[in-house]
Amino acid sequence: MDKIDLPPVGPDDLPLSLLEMGCSGRFELITHTLPKNKPLPPHSTLPHGLPPTCLDLKTEVEKRFLRDPAWLPVHDVDDAFNKFLKISKREKEVDSLLHCSLSQLHSGLSVVRDPTTGMLLDFTEVLLEDTGLSAKNSLSLQRQPGPPSESLRGSNTNYPFLPAGMEELTLEQIKNKSELEEDIDFEKDLMTVPPGLKAGMDFSDKEARNTKSEVNLLSLLSTFDDVLDAPPEDKEGVSQKEEIVKLPRTNSLEDLGIKDSGSSQPQGNTGSLTEQKKKNLEEEKGDNKKWAIPVDISSPCADFYKRIPDPAFKYPFELDVFQKQAILRLEAHDSVFVAAHTSAGKTVVAEYAIALSQKHMTRTIYTSPIKALSNQKFRDFKNTFGDVGLLTGDVQLNPEGSCLIMTTEILRSMLYNGSEVIRDLEWVIFDEVHYINDAERGVVWEEVLIMLPEHVSIILLSATVPNAVEFSEWIGRIKKRHIYVISTIKRPVPLEHYLYTGNSTKTQKELFMLLDATGNFLTKGYYAAVEAKKERTSKHAQSFGTKNVSQHNTTASQRQQTPVVAFTFSRTRCDENARSLTSLDLTTSIEKSEIHSFLQKSLTRLRGGDRQLPQILLMRDLLKRGIGVHHSGILPILKEVIEMLFSRGLVKVLFATETFAMGVNMPARTVVFDSIRKHDGTGFRNLLPGEYIQMAGRAGRRGLDATGTVIILCKAGVHDMGELHSMMLGKPTVLHSQFRLTYTMILNLLRVEALRVTDMMKRSFSENHRDTQAHEKRISELRNTLSSLPPLDTEGQLSDLLSYYHTITELHITTQSLQQAVLESVNGLKALSVGRVVIVNNSQHHNSLGVILQVSSDAVNRTFTALIICEKGNEEAASDEQSNKVALPIYSKTLFIPEGPCSHTVQKLKLQDISAITTKALKVIPERIIDNYNKRLQPRFRLDPPGQAISTATQELLRLAEANMGGMTVLDPVNDLHLKGVDVVEGVMRQRVLQDSLKDFHCIHSPTFSEQERMSVQEELDKLLFLVSDQSLTLLPEYHQRIKVLEALQYVDSSGAVQLKGRVACQISSHELLLTELLFENTLSPLAPEESAALLSCLVFTQNTQIEPHITNTLQEGINQVLAVAQRIGDLQRDCGIAQTAEDFVAQFKFGLTEVVYCWARGMPFAEIAQLTDVQEGTIVRCIQRLDEVLKEVRQAARIVGDSVLGSKMERASLAIRRDIVFTASLYTH
Repeated sequence: MDKIDLPPVGPDDLPLSLLEMGCSGRFELITHTLPKNKPLPPHSTLPHGLPPTCLDLKTEVEKRFLRDPAWLPVHDVDDAFNKFLKISKREKEVDSLLHCSLSQLHSGLSVVRDPTTGMLLDFTEVLLEDTGLSAKNSLSLQRQPGPPSESLRGSNTNYPFLPAGMEELTLEQIKNKSELEEDIDFEKDLMTVPPGLKAGMDFSDKEARNTKSEVNLLSLLSTFDDVLDAPPEDKEGVSQKEEIVKLPRTNSLEDLGIKDSGSSQPQGNTGSLTEQKKKNLEEEKGDNKKWAIPVDISSPCADFYKRIPDPAFKYPFELDVFQKQAILRLEAHDSVFVAAHTSAGKTVVAEYAIALSQKHMTRTIYTSPIKALSNQKFRDFKNTFGDVGLLTGDVQLNPEGSCLIMTTEILRSMLYNGSEVIRDLEWVIFDEVHYINDAERGVVWEEVLIMLPEHVSIILLSATVPNAVEFSEWIGRIKKRHIYVISTIKRPVPLEHYLYTGNSTKTQKELFMLLDATGNFLTKGYYAAVEAKKERTSKHAQSFGTKNVSQHNTTASQRQQTPVVAFTFSRTRCDENARSLTSLDLTTSIEKSEIHSFLQKSLTRLRGGDRQLPQILLMRDLLKRGIGVHHSGILPILKEVIEMLFSRGLVKVLFATETFAMGVNMPARTVVFDSIRKHDGTGFRNLLPGEYIQMAGRAGRRGLDATGTVIILCKAGVHDMGELHSMMLGKPTVLHSQFRLTYTMILNLLRVEALRVTDMMKRSFSENHRDTQAHEKRISELRNTLSSLPPLDTEGQLSDLLSYYHTITELHITTQSLQQAVLESVNGLKALSVGRVVIVNNSQHHNSLGVILQVSSDAVNRTFTALIICEKGNEEAASDEQSNKVALPIYSKTLFIPEGPCSHTVQKLKLQDISAITTKALKVIPERIIDNYNKRLQPRFRLDPPGQAISTATQELLRLAEANMGGMTVLDPVNDLHLKGVDVVEGVMRQRVLQDSLKDFHCIHSPTFSEQERMSVQEELDKLLFLVSDQSLTLLPEYHQRIKVLEALQYVDSSGAVQLKGRVACQISSHELLLTELLFENTLSPLAPEESAALLSCLVFTQNTQIEPHITNTLQEGINQVLAVAQRIGDLQRDCGIAQTAEDFVAQFKFGLTEVVYCWARGMPFAEIAQLTDVQEGTIVRCIQRLDEVLKEVRQAARIVGDSVLGSKMERASLAIRRDIVFTASLYTH
């Protein structure tokens, strides 16, 4: 047969070809166009022809590296690159952009076995659930893992995992439509123009057709009953609209609930399910139960080894009781809060948790507030456990480790970004939890605690805090799990506190003990110190300066008190004190050589020039003599050298600032306080008890010293005894919430539909007072009461009942506030003297007259003893519980007159019981009245007639009441008591207006008027509903203001959906608005890489400098632009109602380091850079390190926007600053 030549494919030809499927003879029609210049696709799915051969290396390299768009993007603009493209002849393939990933399989195969023999009988197809879940649409742990590249840090398009304690939506909540949802009428309401487009489709009928009878949609649906009743998918997988159709078809809620929980748990876990049910039942019973459980550590833990025969970690020493109790709780997988004294051994708890997680093949995250502490712990745990990783802003070591050490900020971003690490997490250990009081960063702790999922247990380690139980109660309540609180009673090594008044070699023995090891404050020692100091100043005024510190230290070293830490609250004074000890040499020759070799070894990582920095040379000299300095101005590598030498006992005297005491676990024998006043950023103040304990707690090494010594130097005179007493024996600082709203938090929560910012606010420690559970319980009680009461009758005469009730309520509130003002004023209290007649209103008395007999001297809770007339039989005071539930009486001035014989009672009244002070006063003999009344309270005198004094007073009161039945004249706050406050005058006028308006109401004359109970119940219910609702959140107004700012800047749209700008801001951890605006305004584009790094240094540098930097013109323009953007944002924030002024907002960006960073990025050596500014070396290094993190964030943000040029520029800037001494690896990590 001749071969037929087909004409080339024309425009009219359909692109069709046949594909043979397998060997069954089936064919499939392929209708998509064939790619140009490519061989025809095979016409069979079976392999045919020769087996495939391996590509030669050259073609593979070309394919892998030269033609792959991921390796070499086509969009780069460099010239050389374009030439290269011509050589490699790479063509752009637009079709590759249309590639779609495969959809999920919706079913799988399951095996049917014979239940007795286990024989395989059959395969059945089962529908898979949760197949559509992914990190982009679900909070569930059932979702698929994301790509491996995102497994550690997550991605900012991921959903977080569902935080513990936040319930999934219930059926009722799903049924309730939100404001944005509406019912669609498929006949009339459909849109014809899509949102955002100008023109649409015209669907109107062009010609009338014969319509068939309408088909009922529901009847169609009912044929698919079996489809509809399939177990409902996890709620995120399905849109709410669909659920509203599906869910009502099940008959009972329970039905649904069981299916739901059944589907989310694997079949094998039925045991844990029943346990869960039991737990839930118990929880329902104990509605008002406590979440925090204090553990008793006073009695020894005898059966510890019986209960844990095979511990996960064995210690070479016998554990303390508190450590054993904590380990028992960890073995039971409970969360603990360990508040122990410094050096009591909290780390044992952390180590045990890490060992447990290694045994369970899970992971632990250890977070610390300070990077230095993270590095230290990394070294300690690495030596103990081996498999440990470290994640800080600039370092990432062994991220697969079973224990990850990181700063709290990184954990926060991992939680928001749905990192896969969270799945395997068993413990999160928070060290130094008292850091939650930090105004700047405390909020991060709260966010992390709120965001942790249910399967993660929490270990909190902290110094002693007074409100550990309250704090744990909060965590327990938001996490819906018990927290066991374990705190130590006393320090393992007791402290002795001394005052030192000496200032020369003669007086070096002048140490006076102020607080002994058992905690007794010795006033004798205090007065002796005052005397010694007086003597000195009267003899001859001597200069007090650094001399006395050095003098003291020589003393300390002679008395074998080393190592000593001398705390000084100023970096310059630290340096001066160290320099002044020129003659002091505390080390032996062996120690000197050890110090020398350690220094040499540590400094080998520095380049030659950097080893000759003045600070390093000075330190080398000091360290050889056993003296060290430790503060934020010291280079990080030197700080680490000093810490290591100190922990080896080679540094004998260390001058340090407060940061040394924060968690750096390095105890000394003696601690010296240069002064007890410090500057806290706003002004000078005395040390707080918590700060003093934290620093003094460094004294006393466990197992080495019997007691630790703390010495306070009295330079300018002995400190005030009251101040010393409160500082040494006062309560440490209470844990306070520092929760505040940040734009990053708001945007991160807004991009996930299922999480609301208000949920976060509700769960914060600042809203801890909201006891929602108790409120909910009371609300249901009140609702039941309301339903049992008769409905309100507002017909006829009673039509104005509601407005009457509101007027009365307002009148009561006004009267109460007036009364408060009167009773708090001097004149008011003068009027309330013995003999004054007052009108009493409380749960027992209504408008009864009384006369004051005694006034208590307690100014805070002042009480008045008064004789009050009452009905016979109503002498006993009502119990407290009843008195709280007093309903508002109908307003009337009519005084109480007993119907039967008049009796009396003597009671203590509080300020709020006295509703008015009359103009009358009686002459009474208080002592006789009170004695007589108290005598007749005894059983044997009960029937005696009242004494003469009481009878007279009672008769007088009754006579007054009968004479003035309509009400007595009372003292007017303005005219009689001369109170001139605006509030008081307005209050009196409002009171008169309201009283006059009462006459005009008709409802008072109605026979069925007294139905007021319903009103008061309704009012209490409304009040509670308000307290439970979001409206009562303290931060809610600020939240709305911040949302306004975000809307104005187009970070979110009006419906709260996060826009591109918002997504970029999510990437950035601090100053997110300013950075995002700079990105979108292209401020960084015209700048060179080193200039952009210099400009961005304003975001990380926080100090004021005296030296004006010299900078290029383009940089100056950049600075002006940054300031203009900051000013704009500041003004916008003011306009939206945020309290911070625009000046304050702009002032937080400091440009003092721009020149330094610019020169550093251009390659100038560090020694020359340090000369350019008055900022200390350590601060410069830390700023450049933090700048590198900012550059990374900007790089990622640029990628999201699609600005690859800016991304590569940031990369170049980052490389330029990452060099030499600034980025020397930590000694702890290598």
